[in-house]
Amino acid sequence: MGARRSDSDRRIGRRALLVGGAAAAVGTAVLARDELSHLWWRLPGVEKPRTPGAVDFRGAQWVAASSANYRRADRPDDYAIDRVIIHVTQGGFASAVKAFQDPDHQAAAHYIVRRDGHVTQMIRELDVAFQAGNREYNERGVGIEHEGFVERRSSFTDAMYASSARLTAGICGRYGIPVDREHVIGHVEVPGTDHTDPGPYWDWDRYMGLVRSAKTTKS
Repeated sequence: MGARRSDSDRRIGRRALLVGGAAAAVGTAVLARDELSHLWWRLPGVEKPRTPGAVDFRGAQWVAASSANYRRADRPDDYAIDRVIIHVTQGGFASAVKAFQDPDHQAAAHYIVRRDGHVTQMIRELDVAFQAGNREYNERGVGIEHEGFVERRSSFTDAMYASSARLTAGICGRYGIPVDREHVIGHVEVPGTDHTDPGPYWDWDRYMGLVRSAKTTKS
């Protein structure tokens, strides 16, 4: 499951954003332009248009995660999206949803795929989910949780593989992500993590083949 947040945001603190003058000062230093692009949502009165309940994957069910478990952003305009991160919940679907709705959990992924292939989206892809325990990977990744346990091969059903592969293919297509193991990775491969998911029973060869096939079909 998503790691507890260890990539806490840089806080503006004493920084003053001078909206009218389009300038920002931190002491005597000027706040860099690229940093301002990541902080648009902190400016008074600025809000990117969003449709309540909208999903990024057709057929997904929207169930909102707690706002404490992700950071509002404007990806890929402020952070490029260049990887998909595969997780396993280490529990049932309902318990994962409950955890991601809990503000004290301090972690969540964008999607959860159930054993029967049903997809629930809990965070928009444009936002940064606290999923991997690594700030850079959070900012540049889309996280997909899978119902089950890393130590149980039976957790990973045909329906789950097929549905998750279509989801990943869609993400890769939207953001021009190569369909390879450098860009579609497991949580265990995130630097600094202590997680082992998706574990030894996740069939990477099968999964990547399904993703490639789904992406080709969509093209």
